[in-house]
Amino acid sequence: MKSISVAAAIIKEGNKIFATERGYGSFKGWWEFPGGKIEPGESPSKALIREIREELDTEVSVDRHLTTVEYDYPDFHLTLYCYFCTVKEGNLTLLEHSAARWLDRSQLDEVMWLPADKPVIEMLKQEI
Repeated sequence: MKSISVAAAIIKEGNKIFATERGYGSFKGWWEFPGGKIEPGESPSKALIREIREELDTEVSVDRHLTTVEYDYPDFHLTLYCYFCTVKEGNLTLLEHSAARWLDRSQLDEVMWLPADKPVIEMLKQEI
């Protein structure tokens, strides 16, 4: 089975978390934390800074590692590195996603999260 490593940004502002809706692929319409694949030789935090710049035209600081999730999708194994991030510069402009929302604790279950993100949501309910 193919393995993919991904870094995800949990962008927090006050008591809200930034979530994005996938606008492409087999999981189109599902919600996720922005981020993307880690390139060979790249650290998760460097990948996250690059991916957020590419996807959201925004500069972030990578503040704290929350968790790493291992999840088996039907076609691949995912290692998902999740970090709290802070916006340094930019306006979170959607360049690849079809929608975005700021969700507080009571709204986290209102969107259809990708399966690998669900354990992260449960952790966030304790954090925010």
